[in-house]
Amino acid sequence: MSEAEEVEICRRAFNSGATKPLEWRRQQLKNLLKMMDENGPAFVQALTEDIRKPLQESLTLEIEYVKNITRGTLNFFDDWTKDEYVEKNILTVLDETYIHNDPLGVVLIMGAWNYPVQLTLGPMPGAIAAGNCVILKPSELASSVSKVIAELLPKYLDPQCFRVIEGGISETTRLLECKFDHIFFTGSTKVGQIVREASNKHLTPVTLELGGKSPTYICESANMELTARRVLWAKMINLGQTCVAPDYVLCTEPVQKIFIEKVQGLIKEWYGENPQKSADLCRIINRRNFDRLSAMLDKTRGKVYGGKTDPDDLYIEPTLVTGVDFKDSLMQEEIFGPILPIVTVKNKEEAISFINSGEKPLTLYVFTTKKETSEAFKLGTTSGSAVINDAIVHLSVDTLPFGGVGQSGMGAYHGKYTFKEFSHQKSILVRDFSAFGEYLGNTRYPPYSMPKVNRMNLLVKNRKVPGFVYRLPYVACFLLGAACGAVGYYIANNQEIVRKYIPEGLL
Repeated sequence: MSEAEEVEICRRAFNSGATKPLEWRRQQLKNLLKMMDENGPAFVQALTEDIRKPLQESLTLEIEYVKNITRGTLNFFDDWTKDEYVEKNILTVLDETYIHNDPLGVVLIMGAWNYPVQLTLGPMPGAIAAGNCVILKPSELASSVSKVIAELLPKYLDPQCFRVIEGGISETTRLLECKFDHIFFTGSTKVGQIVREASNKHLTPVTLELGGKSPTYICESANMELTARRVLWAKMINLGQTCVAPDYVLCTEPVQKIFIEKVQGLIKEWYGENPQKSADLCRIINRRNFDRLSAMLDKTRGKVYGGKTDPDDLYIEPTLVTGVDFKDSLMQEEIFGPILPIVTVKNKEEAISFINSGEKPLTLYVFTTKKETSEAFKLGTTSGSAVINDAIVHLSVDTLPFGGVGQSGMGAYHGKYTFKEFSHQKSILVRDFSAFGEYLGNTRYPPYSMPKVNRMNLLVKNRKVPGFVYRLPYVACFLLGAACGAVGYYIANNQEIVRKYIPEGLL
């Protein structure tokens, strides 16, 4: 079956209204959670085959991560899918004004190889909750995980609404020629540019979760023991193949000396005298990426601490490099490996200037106990996100949107933001035919005059209106109704008195 035919199956399913019922969406989310619950060992095995990922990383950063996202979507499903009522102006004081979240239609989710479970299935719950049909394209570089997803998904989710397309560049190229209502891509900036260009043909909106050189600034005031632990962990999970891994460190020379000593000690503590034998370090995904990283190391002009490589094992040991400047080979592209260059600066101002001389990063890390230092980086730099005194852990907080800016991406997701990314926020205004509502709006009708213009401007003027003002017409109607009721009650129970003052024909 061709890629276009696969998309057409989803298109017909969406047009039939199959994804609209909220209970149907809820059940699909439960089925996705069930799939993850029942097939953990299969995913672990696939991750081992693809990238020799350590068990803890497979469970925590891949399988349980997707399960937790799905649970969160189920927990807040009713809140996210209900209409959102918004403020009104005086002209529409009696009307209903709200936002209704419409599903976009048939969406394409393109996963990445470095976290092939998390980044392929992670956006799914939001897309399902929003009421979309989904074409899923796992990365061909993580072929074992791709195969598991392709085999399992049709067994748990509606196969007419959710389909998996495997393959490499040719299949992806044909897929991008199809019309989608949204494309969600996670991967490199280079491929992101190709996806964006292909989307322009159909004016398809895109979410691009890319990468970049995420900097880490270490202030002299930081707790160096904890800083070293947190930076090294963030750098070495997945052997550095993480889009939000610390790409390089900025610090003064005294801080650099202490940091290197701490990190070298931790490498031995965590991974032993021979890290290559450690079960807690995975491998570079393929020979092409291994050769790219090796070439960067060979060309660097800095001093290398570590740097051992084994092409047959696709292994590069945890490595620090000092004496690096902006022109060094390690600073020309995102590293995406276990190599951490250190750039020495005189102060935070020089560090901020260095960061701003490059592209806007996906994230920024600052280690300091000084409020003025963290504020300086928050206000003086632009990045997709920022973390003070830790790294990567912000991805576990689904109330924070995650996404890039500039070359590091566009759009954001996680939690409710994923639901919003896969929804169209439709504006709804509902009016009735009441006399009072028509009185407020009749100044729009011809013949035009300046008094009408002035009155209309007064009614629609953007102002902060106290909430009680919107309730005044309803209070007035209630009081009027109560008054009429009271009069009616009085008349009904005081006929003799009433007849003295009201002609009999009016009673």
